[in-house]
Amino acid sequence: MDKSFASWIKERGIGEVECLVPDLNGVIRGKVFPAQKFLQSERDGSLRIPSSIYLLTVTGEYADDADEALSTADPDVVLRPDINTICVAPGYKTPTAFVFADAYHTNKEPYDIAPRYVLKRVVELYERDGLKPVVAPELEFYLTQVNTDPDLPLVPPAGRSGRSETAPQPYGLEAITEYEDLIETIYEHAEAASLHLDTMIHESGTAQLEINFNHGDPVNVSDQVLVFKRIVRQVALKHGVYATFMAKPMENQPGSAMHLHISLVDKKGANLFGVEPRDGVDGNTDMFRHFVGGLQKYLGECTPLFAPNVNSFRRMRPDFSAPINLQWGYDNRSCGLRVPISQPENRRIENRLPGADANPYLAIAAVLACGYLGTRDKLAPNEMVQGSAYKWARTLPRTLREGLDRFKACNPVIDLLGPHFCNAFQQIKAHELSAFEGVISSWERDHLLLKV
Repeated sequence: MDKSFASWIKERGIGEVECLVPDLNGVIRGKVFPAQKFLQSERDGSLRIPSSIYLLTVTGEYADDADEALSTADPDVVLRPDINTICVAPGYKTPTAFVFADAYHTNKEPYDIAPRYVLKRVVELYERDGLKPVVAPELEFYLTQVNTDPDLPLVPPAGRSGRSETAPQPYGLEAITEYEDLIETIYEHAEAASLHLDTMIHESGTAQLEINFNHGDPVNVSDQVLVFKRIVRQVALKHGVYATFMAKPMENQPGSAMHLHISLVDKKGANLFGVEPRDGVDGNTDMFRHFVGGLQKYLGECTPLFAPNVNSFRRMRPDFSAPINLQWGYDNRSCGLRVPISQPENRRIENRLPGADANPYLAIAAVLACGYLGTRDKLAPNEMVQGSAYKWARTLPRTLREGLDRFKACNPVIDLLGPHFCNAFQQIKAHELSAFEGVISSWERDHLLLKV
């Protein structure tokens, strides 16, 4: 190794270490150690955590049906910190670091429902063929006023001018500078945490922002997305506002997406999706077309992996710049799959389906698994669409229940991601859906209480 935990911690005077463990919803769990305790535990292999954290729903309950043996016995899994992920954790009085950890059984086998492992498993399929996936997320989020009553709708916060936004301001420079102090703090913390950010813009919604990440390794990029979310939420609170990555936080505003730009390169780093266009060749390689063919055939069958919540499906409406099908087209944002204008060396597909609420490991694992099936089985894509893709029929599920039903039958993707993981994930989502369906909404009280 180029570095050791001990030398890295000593050089930076770190006093505490956060051991980060992403669960199936992308919620960061884990433990906080005094630095010397962390080093000792890492050396003797005593870093452990109950395996049941991987069976937690977003409400904090255990989906016992996901794995009855685990939920009753609740054995520990061994945590192995990934030294390549250790970074300074910004914003703490005590010098603190964070590090992502992978989970293993006591027999040293990987814990196969851990999201980082699920993504690594798919990436390894490509590596066996001498290929490397490259991913660049674009992540949208909203700033809102502090809201402590869940029955009240969210509203935009006041900016530097003392006023709240009342109209869309896409790419508005004056609009984004309304939150200049908060954004500068986000950038400072992101730099301290070694995040590879590109640009931030003001999106279409009121007080909606978007951050672009530089392209990189799928697992590393997913780590960065989770750290960024955590930083943004913490910085927002310090500035007296909320930051939310809900897919559809406000009913009359656009949803928040996590668009994924994906390409494949060979061992030398050469892009395998693009070639120089010439007579009879459009610049897309056969591998690119097969990859898209796989996305078109399978992505709609595993939607809960990138639209994991009831709220996720509220975003997928044509009037709010969100896809409803898996059509593809050049520079066409109405399509679920967009081909950005680019040179052959930068050819990529933009998957516009995932919401900002998705677990990045699982959303990326889903698209890579579907693309892998396309290249393996040489699946042909549909013809590209011209004009609005909203004129084509909706092929994506309308609800989480429909999405789960279709995912249960998608055996090719289940085989790649692992049946144990898929069963646990489906049970967790079914548990959450059942909890949601037991809630009486404010809409029902408003329109039905005294009228029916």
